[in-house]
Amino acid sequence: MEWTAFQVSLLLAALTTALLLPVGLWLARWLAVTAWPGRPLVEALLLLPLLLPPTVIGFYFLMAFGQGSPLGAWLADTLGLRLVFSLHGLLAVSLLVNLPFMVQPIQRAFAAVPHSLREAAWVSGLSGWQTFWRIELPLAWPGLLAGMALTAAPTLGEFGVVVMVGGNIPGETRTLSIALYDQVQGMQLQAAHALALALVTVSVLALAVVLAFDRVGVRGRALQER
Repeated sequence: MEWTAFQVSLLLAALTTALLLPVGLWLARWLAVTAWPGRPLVEALLLLPLLLPPTVIGFYFLMAFGQGSPLGAWLADTLGLRLVFSLHGLLAVSLLVNLPFMVQPIQRAFAAVPHSLREAAWVSGLSGWQTFWRIELPLAWPGLLAGMALTAAPTLGEFGVVVMVGGNIPGETRTLSIALYDQVQGMQLQAAHALALALVTVSVLALAVVLAFDRVGVRGRALQER
């Protein structure tokens, strides 16, 4: 096991999940309750990273934020921030790619909360913010945990955008997926098997978490309807 690559992947997954949670929570709740006519367009844009090849996303990220671009040069000269071949860049593109994984399960969880409960809370004197914290969020928490699991697992195994944006810098942008690719290229199949098994295990655990909390959410909604 390449522990340095594991640490980089774990750090990237943890930061991506932590930063996307408040954004995904706000966006998912808004999508679940809004009647704005432009909502389908927002949802389509949100799903776009799932449909585009990761290398396409990585390419356009390089075009937009590479040091040869005006924006990339300004970030480097003014803020000293380099978004190509750095952990900062990997984190930025990871936030973009994994936003749908965070939003989708949370949106479904909030959409499943009966609107009658919100109306009852408002009639009882609760404000919109109090209704969110005391009624909606306790009912939607399985979706939040599922979104976190679905965000962390793909981040650990992401390859396309990592290669395009981060490269292969040991200790900074060399992740588990890059290390696995290098081991296969070098015919180090036993080491590659260990890395692949670790990624498979993480994916299976994430899927188990999603399914378990989905059942919890269904059971909770069934109890509410009785």
